[in-house]
This record gives sequence, C-alpha cells and structure tokens, in this order.
Amino acid sequence: MTTKLLLTFAICRLIVTVGLTVDPSELLLLGVDGQLSVDPFEVETASLDFGLLTRAEPMAVLHPGSADDIARLVRAAYISSHGFTVSARGHGHSINGQAQTSNGVEKHVEVWGGELWIDVLRSTLEHGLAPKSWTDYLYLSVGGTLSNGGISGQAFNHGPQISNVYELDVVTGKGEILTCSEEKNSELFHAVLGGLGQFGIITRARIALEPAPQRVRWIRVLYSNFSTFTRDQEHLISLHGNPISGKFDYVEGFVIVDEGLINNWRSSFFSPRNPVKISSIAGNGGVLYCLEITKNYDESTAGNIDQEVEALMKGLNFIPSSVFTTDLPYIDFLDRVHKAELKLRAKGLWEVPHPWLNLFVPKSRMADLDRGVFKGILGNNKTSGPILIYPMNKSKWDQRSSAVTPDEDVFYLVALLRSALDNGEETQSLEYLTNQNHKILRFCDDAGIKVKQYLPHYTTQEEWMDHFGDKWDQFYRRKMEFDPRQLLATGQRIFNPSFTSSTETVSPW
Repeated sequence: MTTKLLLTFAICRLIVTVGLTVDPSELLLLGVDGQLSVDPFEVETASLDFGLLTRAEPMAVLHPGSADDIARLVRAAYISSHGFTVSARGHGHSINGQAQTSNGVEKHVEVWGGELWIDVLRSTLEHGLAPKSWTDYLYLSVGGTLSNGGISGQAFNHGPQISNVYELDVVTGKGEILTCSEEKNSELFHAVLGGLGQFGIITRARIALEPAPQRVRWIRVLYSNFSTFTRDQEHLISLHGNPISGKFDYVEGFVIVDEGLINNWRSSFFSPRNPVKISSIAGNGGVLYCLEITKNYDESTAGNIDQEVEALMKGLNFIPSSVFTTDLPYIDFLDRVHKAELKLRAKGLWEVPHPWLNLFVPKSRMADLDRGVFKGILGNNKTSGPILIYPMNKSKWDQRSSAVTPDEDVFYLVALLRSALDNGEETQSLEYLTNQNHKILRFCDDAGIKVKQYLPHYTTQEEWMDHFGDKWDQFYRRKMEFDPRQLLATGQRIFNPSFTSSTETVSPW
C-alpha cells in the first residue's frame, strides 16, 4: 500500500440462495477458485445473523478466491432455468435475518487490507492515514456498510461512508464485473451505494483517506432539558464549514430513561468508583440526555488541546457538574464498542436476540418524539442497551445514491440498540421489546412524524414504496437495468413481498 489519498479495498463475503431443484453438486461444476463446503458446522453458522430473530439454513458455504468467482456464480444464476438467487452476507450483522439464506451458498472473498473496517483501519494507520467516516462498530464488512450507508458521529462533517467512495468494482445481477464511479458507469455507482444489495455485489472499493490523528480527547456531558440538548448538538454540527471557529470531530449522544448507571455496553467511560445515577441529577420527567463529543489531536497540537476544547464548549448549556473527560489513542476510541463486546461475550450476554430499531427523524419533530417515546412509551422502564440520538447534515448525503433520508436540512438518528435478555424481566424479553418497537412506529405514523428506517425492514412492497417515496421509480428502474431477473438480495423482500422470513431470508452484507 502507498501513502496516496486513495486506497483500494475489495470485499469479502457472499451468500447465494439456490432453489430446491438445484443439486449442490451442480455448483461444483462452476470451477471456482475458492472452496465449496457443505460442512454442517459452516452451514449452521451461516444460518444465523446478529439479530438472532430468525434462522434459515443455506445449502452450502463457498469461500471464493476472487471477484471472478462471484461473477461466475451470478452468471450461472442469470442463465439458470432454475432461477436461483444471489445475496451478499458479509459479517452477518443484520437484525431481522436479512443476512441469512435457506438452501443457499455463502461466499467469502479475502482481500488485500482485510474484509472488515477494523482491518482497513489497522492497515492505513501504518501509513499515518485513515478513512474519514466510520461506523461505531468496526467489525463490519466494507461492502455491508456501503450497501446501507455507514454512519457514526463523524457523519455530520464528512457524510456517511457512502459519501466517501471514489470507485467500486461491482458484480451486477447479470453476472457482469463493472468498474464504476461518478465518471464511469455512474448510474450503477450511485445505485449500489445505499442500495441494500439490490443492484450488485461490491467486490472492490476505493475509499477516501485523510491524515490520521494520534489521540482523542473524549468528553461526555449531561442535560436534563431536551430542547437545550438538541440545540447544542445542532450548534456543534453547524460548525463543520467554519475553519475559523474550529469544530469537534465527532458528535453523538444518547438518552438515559432508567435509574441505572449511565454507563452502557458501548463503552466503559465513567469510573465505576464514581457511579452516576439519574437520581443524583434532577432530570425532567426522569430522563437525562448525554452529549458525547471528541477532539482529535497529535503531538504537534497537544499543547493547545485544552484551550481548543474549552473554547468550543464555552457556548454549551450542559449541567456544569456533569463533565467527564478522558484521553486515549485514536484506534482505541474508534474500536471502543468491540472492547465492550468482548466483555459481554465473556459473560454470555452478546449471543442474544437483538430487536434493534434505527430511525432517521426530521429535526422539526424531535420534540414530539421526546414527549411521545422517550418520556412516553419508554418511560422509566429499564433498558437493555443504549438509545443513541445525534443529528446529521443532509447536505453531506449524495441524493443520487439509493439511500433515503428525511426531507429536512438536519435530521437525527434515533437508534434503540436493545438486547432481549433471558433474565426473568418481562420488560427485557424479546416479545416485549418487539411489541414496543411496533408501538413506536405506530406512534410516529399516527403523529405524522415522517421517519425513515435506517437498515430498513418491511414486509410488503407498499411499505417499501412508501419508504423510498420519490426515489421509488428510480429504484425500480435501476433494478430492472442491473438485476432484471431479481436474483440479488431477495431477503430484503422489496420486489418479492411474498418471500417470508420463515422460509428464506437474505441480506446484502
């Protein structure tokens, strides 16, 4: 790898759904460079995803040795009289079984630089460089996040990960390998980014880089008033285009709706010797809000970091006694969720169902959501995972991509990242949390809050059409152009609504 501002990475894993009329031995005749396996352990592993809400067993697992393997398989599907379908699984980090497939094949392509964002980070840091935009969790495939959006606290400034790609190699639903960018095959380029795996399998991505900082000043402050909290967040993301005033490099936040410790599984931040509880701070309606911000620096700027942070925080209206600060290496901050994951795995608390709900909410309706959801539906119930809330600038999202956002200049991610725990508490059961998610969606619909699901999950084509709105006609046209036989990512159930999760579920990455 060279120290250029462009770096090429290819992608990793693929699931192929094969119809019941196809004999697995027929796939061996494809002559792929990789390895086809029907080993029961590999098949069982591929039948589950992160959400653990559904299970669908593939027919076989294939580890491809090249992008040609992917193209060869898709071409076989395209010309097959059996009409079997193809989907990318990636790291299987889907919630509603989209990463699964029944009677299918899972493929893994090993690429220079690694298949996961954590591998990309480690490789680029060796040259003092790093991608600009991240997800909170780095053990995800590059193709997976680019097929959805890829967001974290840097998105207000750099945009999502799909706004930081220069070029892609894609295997279309016709089995063609095409290189695409804004200048070459641009329709495919914009279709695939945020396209939920519907138009092609990403096999290579050229990612924008920037000089990597060495360290991070990480700060958390608390609020008891929601409007003050959101006003400060919106002020901070408005600074992204002002080089004079400076800006924070990361802006996120989360909602605290119960009496437990403010710490959560995303990170160990507040000292266990100095626990902070809601009861110690007068919260409005029993709810607190935590603003999470960072400032990057290195040895050459370390002498000014205190003054820069103080100046940026001067206009904020948080609870004065609630400032918590720490410094750590850049890679440790970016990899913070994985460190917490390892602790939960050690306790057996990671391999549980995850009925997550991720919403993009217009800025103008956030106060309604606070009253109806945070202080209403969620109330003072105990939570089994963090509730993230942070704003983004729509101008940083390329509207030519397939990704869908609310029609306002500023919108928020509201992510309920909860886990169904088998601990005897009804409020943390899978059924309770799933019903609560449905109740939240019904509240938004009844209140006329035009939310858009991020990592969407719908069961009818009408719901998908409503989700894409004005983009639906373009989305459909692109599907007919690049995957006319509708072979790819069938588990999303966009073009085949009768496709039920109980029989077959598939995911892009």
